[in-house]
Amino acid sequence: MQRIDFNKGWMCKCLTRDEAAYPVTLPHDAMLSEPRTQESTGEGNIGWYIGGDYEYTKKFTVPKEYENQKVLIEFEGVYHNAEVHINGKKVAGRPYGYTNFYINTDGFFKYGEENEVKVIAHNVDQPNSRWYSGTGIYRPAYLHIGGEKYIPVNGVKIRTLSYNPAQIEVAVKTSAPGEVSLEIEFEGKRVLTVIGESKAVAAQNNETKNASAASEKPAKEYQAVFLLDVPNAKLWDTEHPNLYTCKAVFGEDQVTETFGIRELVWNPQVGMTINGKRVILRGACFHHDNGVLGACTYPEAEERKMRIFKENGYNAVRSAHYPCSKALLDACDRVGMLMMDEYVDVWYIHKTKYDYANQLAGWWKQDLKDMVDKDFNHPSVIMYSTGNEVAETAQKKGIALTGEMTNYLHSLDSTRPVTCGINIFFNFLSSIGLGVYSDDKAEKSAENAEKFAAEQAKKAAAAKPEKKKKPVGSEFYNTLACLVGDYFMKCGATLYPCDLKTRDAYANMDIAGYNYGIFRYKHDLKKYPNRLILGSETFCKDAYSFWEIAKKNKRIIGDFVWAGWDYIGEVGDGAAEYSDYKFEDPSTRMTGGNGRIDLNGKPRAEAAYTIVAFERETGPFIAVDPVYQKEKLRLTGWQLTKALESWAWGGCSGEPAKVEVYARAAQVELFINGKSVGKKNVKKCRANFNTTYEDGEITAVSYDEKGKEINRYSLQTAEKETILQVRPEEKSVKPEGLAFVQLQYTDAKGIWKPMEKHNLKVTVENGILKGLGSPAPYVKGNYTDDTVATYYGEAMAVVQADGNGPVKVTVTDETRSYVAEIPCE
Repeated sequence: MQRIDFNKGWMCKCLTRDEAAYPVTLPHDAMLSEPRTQESTGEGNIGWYIGGDYEYTKKFTVPKEYENQKVLIEFEGVYHNAEVHINGKKVAGRPYGYTNFYINTDGFFKYGEENEVKVIAHNVDQPNSRWYSGTGIYRPAYLHIGGEKYIPVNGVKIRTLSYNPAQIEVAVKTSAPGEVSLEIEFEGKRVLTVIGESKAVAAQNNETKNASAASEKPAKEYQAVFLLDVPNAKLWDTEHPNLYTCKAVFGEDQVTETFGIRELVWNPQVGMTINGKRVILRGACFHHDNGVLGACTYPEAEERKMRIFKENGYNAVRSAHYPCSKALLDACDRVGMLMMDEYVDVWYIHKTKYDYANQLAGWWKQDLKDMVDKDFNHPSVIMYSTGNEVAETAQKKGIALTGEMTNYLHSLDSTRPVTCGINIFFNFLSSIGLGVYSDDKAEKSAENAEKFAAEQAKKAAAAKPEKKKKPVGSEFYNTLACLVGDYFMKCGATLYPCDLKTRDAYANMDIAGYNYGIFRYKHDLKKYPNRLILGSETFCKDAYSFWEIAKKNKRIIGDFVWAGWDYIGEVGDGAAEYSDYKFEDPSTRMTGGNGRIDLNGKPRAEAAYTIVAFERETGPFIAVDPVYQKEKLRLTGWQLTKALESWAWGGCSGEPAKVEVYARAAQVELFINGKSVGKKNVKKCRANFNTTYEDGEITAVSYDEKGKEINRYSLQTAEKETILQVRPEEKSVKPEGLAFVQLQYTDAKGIWKPMEKHNLKVTVENGILKGLGSPAPYVKGNYTDDTVATYYGEAMAVVQADGNGPVKVTVTDETRSYVAEIPCE
């Protein structure tokens, strides 16, 4: 079917507040510009936004020639409980906020006349998420048009049968019997062309709902299946992401799909292999927001995220905890990033009062089918996850559901394994009535949130100081874990009852997902000789321990750190923060603050540690606790360090300095201005030094067991002159494309000055300011504002070109303006 852009010409109006309608182009996140206040009943889960219901309307003329054609509308993501109306009639709905769905318009359009499509996104029912969800049509929308003969949406499926020799299967569904031709290309050159016949086949009953029009079956199904040998095949893997295109032609319809030739194998003998070579997943978890862009999906943002992950030593990502966007999968294919696509965060036990628990039973098969249809042709997708920390897996009903979901996914796609992320300690607590998640706790948390919001509204009117709310449910557990540290959770997982409450669920999946269970690995490898183990959620400080055990044990499949990239919401007590970047008002807490990559895409010191732990580089790397900070912070299990990769602490000479060095070495020696300040043994890729700060140069030298130098690394102090660098990451930008502009205070040589604190105002010519913010966990205002306070001398603007000329970005601080121009292609 022909795909037509359906993203322009929409109007958005809030239905729960008296606000004027305004024009938008999809994708659009209505929540991002909402007020943030203690009156939010979604609270820190969603970054203290208030939530609301929004109506999107689009009026357009449907061509007369569409009258005898098949017309579908695709919405890739609407958060949440979406309703779709055409010309005043409700035609469909979809409760889950992260699944793409299709609307069959038969009988609803007026051809040759103006029509109205209306989408209502309900998000006033707070709390409904444990992280920032966004609101509205936050992913793209399309029309799909099919003539007399057409290939249905998701009608071309390609899988690798063998990599040596390279053989693929291409199955093409059609709306009628007839001739189908295929053309396979690589880098624009034709590899082979074949012709086949589409014939009637037995219709499959997947027991899915009719709300997704792409799953509606004609009276008969027709399909052509091709078994093709690919000559001189270029295989796809993480280091060689070679991509082919397949053009399928049926009648006047043409569908082009991108695919890679790669064979995935998983079993106890080999662990996991791609094209016969063992792969250890060096993974990162991340939520779906794109930082200052909110929930909106943009191809440039998704590709940038995957590129930065790859540059920092990761080869796999986990979409936590939702089916990811199509643009993200395209980026993974191109970059060579492996994807574990995850379904959901809840099954039938509520984690928040209004989450998906009430709808899942009636929708999970449709949801999983749509996820598989989206993922099937992407070589980057190597695993499906049915859920995250679902304590249901400790119950008979949940254990059975684990098996049902696994088997159903196998029926849809037998080429990929299935897992589920289980917090082993959570399951035990749940089984004895002390579970973090329960319907009662979700209800109590919602009641507390409503009560707290009402109290804050009254106090705000009376100008009285706020009172902190007691945490409940997952917020309580996160707060507890912040206080007692990561050891508490990992040690708890080793208890014998924890094994009893997970083994049956693990038996009902292909790969056992361990959230924070690394202390069980060696024991369970012996006890369960056929079990494949995946660290589906882990702490950063365990990267070295994981890597060493995984190298020796093929049944350890991989590790996914929490979190790979910082994100909006799910703040709880979150990450520790110094007072000069912290506000007393809890509603200013915006982010989790614990990503290895910060919100704006800059690798933190923890990323350098991970690169060394995973043996991607030997190091050494240097990170320094901010010398001027005198507070002693209690770091959470999700924070390895607050150190920064800088030796520019002007005015701090003579002050104590804590220095961390990350290296694959036996020892490291630290020098300041050429003078040795000590030599330390390296333990688990880390060595800590307590020294005294001096302006100049700090150097770390790493040595092997024989005392031979391996490598050295230095940081320099910035000079006195201070400049704001306005650095576009791109050399140019396409019309309507995004450009990411880093704002950083440096000296004239470009050396970062993290002690600079300024308020910046950003204006844009020939473009739109789409987002502006810093990595600071505490934020006054929104990322839609045109002003920002720097965080350790840094911030970032994201601009969208309008195509009218070079994009001019002007940034003004307290004393002067700085300008950067980005050519528009």
